[in-house]
Amino acid sequence: MEAIAKLKDVPSSPRKMRLVANLIRGQKVSKALGILRFQPQSGAKVMEKVLLSAVANWQVKNEGDSIEDADLFVKTVFVDGGRILKRLRPAPQGRGHRIRKRSNHITLVVDSAAQNLLTVSEDDTTDNSEK
Repeated sequence: MEAIAKLKDVPSSPRKMRLVANLIRGQKVSKALGILRFQPQSGAKVMEKVLLSAVANWQVKNEGDSIEDADLFVKTVFVDGGRILKRLRPAPQGRGHRIRKRSNHITLVVDSAAQNLLTVSEDDTTDNSEK
């Protein structure tokens, strides 16, 4: 069973956050946490918190299961553009240059690899019986 964690209005550009998101997409949770812990980007700390929140959400949904047996992995992670704050910076000759302060929204989904294997094997057995 999958669990979702969302974080909105992160004060970082979506392009910079997508670089971090691409590093952990499809990885196991333990490996993804290790990758994020040692990345120099500022978005890595934010993404680590979102990943830990998704794992905590998974624990709440599956109280009887342990994380080690579930073999959690990052199913999907995507970063959408958020609100843009528009500011003006003074420029020469009375002009003003527009500064666009971007933000983003992060959505991260973790799922159990053990659960996926069970559903795939059950689907295979039903397909063989129909033939």
